[in-house]
Formats: sequence, structure tokens, C-alpha cells
Amino acid sequence: MSEGKLIIISAPSGTGKGTIISLLTAQSNRFWVSVSATTRDPRGQEQNGVEYHFLSREAFEDMIENHELLEYAEYSGNYYGTPLLPLMAARRAGKDVILEIEVNGFLQVKELAPDAVSIFIQPPSLEELERRLRGRGTDSEEAIQKRLRRASEELLMSDQFDYVVVNDVAQRAADEIIEIITKQE
Repeated sequence: MSEGKLIIISAPSGTGKGTIISLLTAQSNRFWVSVSATTRDPRGQEQNGVEYHFLSREAFEDMIENHELLEYAEYSGNYYGTPLLPLMAARRAGKDVILEIEVNGFLQVKELAPDAVSIFIQPPSLEELERRLRGRGTDSEEAIQKRLRRASEELLMSDQFDYVVVNDVAQRAADEIIEIITKQE
């Protein structure tokens, strides 16, 4: 059995990367989605170990010190990172591992794993991104404005990725990503 690929999927907050990843995993059992660790509080119905591993700041910093993270970054006052051991086990088992990470994390992973396939998901427009962020109903006006400013910065980095996929329709974007991954075989 050959080792699975490492697939980096990054996008500004609200672009729909979670929806696209759900579509990918529903279409094929070849994928294993890495569950990131974070120090932020759960939102709504989020469950520990499902959407994220919700950790205390101290526990996360212990993981940093013990080199148990592939990458990590601080975003909006919280840490986010990728636990290393489960990812390595999934790849050894032949699964294509999807990392849903932000742009700074992408830069760290690309340096450590240059063979990773990197895909940037772009919104059709900043206006559509704002509509999606407001439609969530989870963020304050200040948080929405901060996310939009951050998105503008992240969009400038899209040319550093191997591929850019516009998420105008989630299923079409998921199909395009499957085509990209299939080309890598």
C-alpha cells in the first residue's frame, strides 16, 4: 500500500471550505480529514474531537514544546494547529489526508512537506464573502470586519498555492478538487 497524499486546503473564513471538504469525504472514502486543535471556544453545536480538538492554552503550548504539531499559528487571539501523529498514521494507512488550515499554516507545511498538494479556495467576490459571513449569524460586526480585512490579505497569497479553486457552487468546486487530486496519481 502506498502512502497517502497530503492535501492542503486553505481559504479565507466564510469561503465554504468546510462545506467543500464535507462533499469530498461524502464522495470518496480515500480521504481522511485532519482534525485541528484550537484554543478557541466551541461555537454552537461543535463537539470536541469532531470539528476541533478544543484545548486549553497551556495544553496547546505543551504540544508546541513537545513538537507534536505539524504546524500552528495564532489567529484572532487563539492558537490553531495540526496534530502530527494521527496525520502520519492516516498517510501510512494509504489515506489522502486533507488539512484545512489557514494561510500561515500552509506556508509552514509547504516548507516541511514540499510534496503536499496545495489548494486555495477563493470566494467569487469579496461582496459574496461578506454576505456569507453575515449569513452565519455567529459574529459581531467587529469580527466580520476583521475577517474581511484578513480575507483581503489572504487573497493576495493565493498565487503561492499549487491550485486556486473558486467556490461559486460548492459541488462544482469539490468536483474540481477531485480532478486536481486525481491528476496527482
